[in-house]
Amino acid sequence: MNFNSFSFRIRYAETDQMGVVYHGNYAKYLEIGRVEWLRALGITYRSMEEGGIMLPVIFLQINYKKSAKYDDLITVETVLKKTPSVKIEFDYKIYNESRELLADANTVLAFMDMSTGKPIKCPDYILEKLS
Repeated sequence: MNFNSFSFRIRYAETDQMGVVYHGNYAKYLEIGRVEWLRALGITYRSMEEGGIMLPVIFLQINYKKSAKYDDLITVETVLKKTPSVKIEFDYKIYNESRELLADANTVLAFMDMSTGKPIKCPDYILEKLS
């Protein structure tokens, strides 16, 4: 599976006085997209970390198109770009309820061994779920 869609409502704490989502929160929304993409595969970040693997973000790009606002129901669509190796790359699109594109983004993360802090190959159990 290389695609997942997840929707949630914008909370007041994520906005400024004008009710517009603070730009830094979009990185959190991308993380939600990744976490839910993994969860749909039957894998959790927690289980990966318990297995000694972490996934730090090494690249992040966001193109803002339109403002998300307080109480909007937004959808984060997450797409795996290619079969992961030492890195895993995702594209995202964030939409509001009217299917207006709010932002598109890209992230690259590296699989890292928590005990050594060194990059490692994508675990076989993830590759098996993707095949």
